[in-house]
Amino acid sequence: MRIVSTSYSKTEEFDNPNDWLKRISFYTGILDELARHHEVISIERINYNGQMHQNGVQYSFWKFRNKVAHFPFHLHRHIKGMKPDVVFVNGLIFPMQIIQLKLKLGTRARIMVLHRAEKPFRGFRKWLQMLADKCVNGYFFTSSEFGDDWIKKGSIKDRGKIHEAIQASSSFRPELKSAARASLTVSGGPLFLWVGRLDANKDPITVVRAFIDFLSLWPSAKLYMIFQSNDLIGEIRQLIATDDKATGNIILVGRILHRDLGLWYSAADFIISGSHYEGSGIAICEAMSCGCIPLVTDIPSFRKMTGPGKCGLLYQPGDKDDLLKKLILAVELNMDLERSKVLIQFRDELSFEAIAGKMNRVMKLVPGKKFK
Repeated sequence: MRIVSTSYSKTEEFDNPNDWLKRISFYTGILDELARHHEVISIERINYNGQMHQNGVQYSFWKFRNKVAHFPFHLHRHIKGMKPDVVFVNGLIFPMQIIQLKLKLGTRARIMVLHRAEKPFRGFRKWLQMLADKCVNGYFFTSSEFGDDWIKKGSIKDRGKIHEAIQASSSFRPELKSAARASLTVSGGPLFLWVGRLDANKDPITVVRAFIDFLSLWPSAKLYMIFQSNDLIGEIRQLIATDDKATGNIILVGRILHRDLGLWYSAADFIISGSHYEGSGIAICEAMSCGCIPLVTDIPSFRKMTGPGKCGLLYQPGDKDDLLKKLILAVELNMDLERSKVLIQFRDELSFEAIAGKMNRVMKLVPGKKFK
């Protein structure tokens, strides 16, 4: 089978293909696994023109002038010339382009669209999505729960087109906890880790408030916070400053290189999140790949990633009291047993191998031309 993966948006700040592939390694690992059994071609839109091969995947880099290709006639001619059996389109926000792609390819190729945390359009663009749905053979959502809203709003008509497969994973692997902590010079019993933006959706305020209350019961606990944006940093610093216990036990690490995150995930006992909405939750997936126990919000993506109930703990988004209860439950867990459960869940459901296996099974079942 020949699989072509593409998108219609350009990432302008990248002009080096190696740097770009490192940046999207959470996705390319899926293509690597698919390439074990199929011919895989990925079209990437950065500020670079050229070709390269990596782990059995052929990458084609296109340097378009516009950030979004609204009428990608040349690209679609190129894709048709490849004679694909399946085309992956990254994102549900390109209905006009999907319609054009279908008109160019005809019935030969199946079009599979990967959900990237988008929500259904409103107004005129909603009707474009409804029309594009007629051109799509199937959708990959992290959880079928995400598809409910699309079905309810009529943007997707047939629930049978919705399939579950997370579109991101991790190449990190667990390291010895004592060695990771020594390397980072961190301590804590237990050690909680936050990785994400400091914005309203990620809701670090609820997490910090609950953790301050938790310190009254468990004063040796530590919360290390790694973050890429400073939206709520002032409020968080103010919260920490008003409580003596928090001053030395909630540590604002700030930004670090992605390659160093593996050490942090291995060093921590728990990965904690306050998100109200996530399409996938890459940080949680990466943490789980290192055996870090998830203590995360009860939202569709995290329910799917954790079982639900197979590992970790869930709490209601924005509910400080519920998070405090789960923090108390967390320290009562058998850490070694729970860590083992996390690694099994990652291997069976969230690894590149597991995701590619799910996609392979779906592609064989999706109506259309039968493939080997």
